[in-house]
Amino acid sequence: MANATMKLNFSMIAGFGAIVVAGFLWLLKDLRNTVEPQYLQAAEESLVDTAHILAAFLEKEIAEGIPLDSTRFRGAMQLAASRRFEAQVYSLKKTSVGMGVYVADARGTIVFDSEGNREGADYSEWNDVLKTLRGEYGARSTRTDEEDPRSSILYVAAPILKEGTTVGVVTVSKPQRAMRQFIDETRERILWIGGVACLGIVIGAALFSYWMIRPVRRLTAYVRAVRDGGRVPVPPLGHGEFRTLGRAFEEMRDALEGRKYVENYVQNLTHEIKSPLAAIRGAVELLQEGDVPPEKERRFLSNIHDETLRSQNIVDRLLYLVALERQKTLQVTTEVDLGQVLQRVCDGAYPLLEQKNITLLREIPGEGESPVLVHGDVFALRMAINNVLTNAIDFSPENSEILISLVETGDFAEVRVADRGPGVPEYAREKVFERFYPLKGQVTGRKGSGLGLCFVREAAELHGGSAEIRDREGGGAELIVRIKKEP
Repeated sequence: MANATMKLNFSMIAGFGAIVVAGFLWLLKDLRNTVEPQYLQAAEESLVDTAHILAAFLEKEIAEGIPLDSTRFRGAMQLAASRRFEAQVYSLKKTSVGMGVYVADARGTIVFDSEGNREGADYSEWNDVLKTLRGEYGARSTRTDEEDPRSSILYVAAPILKEGTTVGVVTVSKPQRAMRQFIDETRERILWIGGVACLGIVIGAALFSYWMIRPVRRLTAYVRAVRDGGRVPVPPLGHGEFRTLGRAFEEMRDALEGRKYVENYVQNLTHEIKSPLAAIRGAVELLQEGDVPPEKERRFLSNIHDETLRSQNIVDRLLYLVALERQKTLQVTTEVDLGQVLQRVCDGAYPLLEQKNITLLREIPGEGESPVLVHGDVFALRMAINNVLTNAIDFSPENSEILISLVETGDFAEVRVADRGPGVPEYAREKVFERFYPLKGQVTGRKGSGLGLCFVREAAELHGGSAEIRDREGGGAELIVRIKKEP
């Protein structure tokens, strides 16, 4: 199930990342392809302004009777071309004028060229001159090298008017190479920013997917713990569908456990209580026959009394165990001095100890010593320890000794009860913690209810600990109950 969760997490990240990357690649490609046209449009707009400014200058000269190829205009353009300056335009250092100008008459013949190699040429078929003479917007882009798209030069023309009639055309030109540095830098910046943004979104998607999948991980751990018999509550799953799913799992667990719980207890209780009921019934039937000697009558009544107490003991212990098992976690906890609990349990067991002349040795912190504190249910802890001690007394021979000790081991407090009885067979060391699995005791010679040690383990696990039985050196058994000090 953990692998399935990892696959789901990876699938979400991979799917979301693939969509984001594909979208960004398309966007970056579109932006990179748009950069050059946008720069060329901006350059063309400025060339339009320049062409019309020069056209207005030439119109003023014509109005003064100066021809299109005037020396004054030629000299001004040559002076501008020879100017040297330094202008830091962002990352571009500009040191000279990079704009070209030529002037054509009404027939399309070049009468002035700032580069000096077009004069006298017929440009009447070029779009900038042709369309402007027709009264249209004239512009063109021409490559100086057909194999090199970066060799294009942009030409924009403006009409030269005299009394409303077009008498010539002025064209300004700008090579694309002058704008190439800006275009390339913008493209690289778009690519860099896009890559960083794409990476950021992918990382964000991964974190978001992890955040979204975290409730699934918690739910998976919860289901596995339930499968393994753990006593765990539904973990916090936030809001929305995950929380609803968690509640559904809890309801399903309660329903399944409740059904099996009732079935097991009905079967076990029926089996265990059948024997004392049969003994009571047999004794009553014999008494009803009459003519029973007083000695036998007393014995039958004693049997009825003993079997009734046995049945009552089974029912009482079963009710305690049911109440304990229904708790998945401790509902209310208090700070408990475990040493004081052990002392009271030991004091209460005095009559049973006296009956078999058993010496109880205590290794429990007393007054003036550091107490062993745990957080838990004091009633459940007291009953569990009492069951352990009673069980040890029941299996101990007369004139023997029992050692009860309390030690701290890391995060746990351990209650250890060691006797000198026959011990527990290897095959039964785990089974004795199951419901209705009794062993024959040494006090009465009868089997117990089979619920005492089951209660002990349930109480220990409810407190985050465990219970186990092991052999005691020199003979006997030692039962260890571990209680977690902090909840």
